[in-house]
Order: sequence, then structure tokens, then C-alpha cells
Amino acid sequence: MSVLAPDEPADVAAVKQVLSYFVLHPLAADDLEGIARWRLLEEMIISRIDETNRALAWLVAQGFLHVHTNGPGPIFSLNPDNLDDAQAFLADQDAGADAGPKGRD
Repeated sequence: MSVLAPDEPADVAAVKQVLSYFVLHPLAADDLEGIARWRLLEEMIISRIDETNRALAWLVAQGFLHVHTNGPGPIFSLNPDNLDDAQAFLADQDAGADAGPKGRD
């Protein structure tokens, strides 16, 4: 694999992301694999935050979790009143692992 292939079109989003990193960190230096690793890690974190946000919203809506908003950001905790339901839900999900959340819409 050629590290530099200037004749091939570049993905604009990738160009902006990489350039933005170097502008924000002007003393940074890394090789191709290192740069690809931190880009992948950043993308995974963003994706996981979005997935986790949706999961937390669903769990709160179903009554499995409480959300406390007294501080600068929400804090989540188990709703002890629904512990049995939460355990049953998890057991049900394990039985149909590929089905996704079900049973409490």
C-alpha cells in the first residue's frame, strides 16, 4: 500500500477531520497507522455515546432506570422497584439475543 496516492480522490470529511486535529495540536506527529487509530477511536467513541444515549433514554422510559438531574449532567441509576422486571427482561433478551429490546413498549 502506498502511503501517499495524490492522484486518488480524498474523502472531504476525512481531510477536514485530520487537518482539524493537526491545527488544534500543531506539535502533533504520527504515522499513517497511528492517525488511522485515533480517527477510528474517535469515531467509535462518538458512535458509542450516541448508542448509549438512546439505550439510556429507552431504559428510563421503560422504568428500568431513574435519571437524576440535580447536577451539571444527568446521573442514571437502577430503579430498585423494577429490579425483578429488569432481570426478567435480561433473561428474555438472552433467550432471543438477536431480537433487540422487546416486551416493554
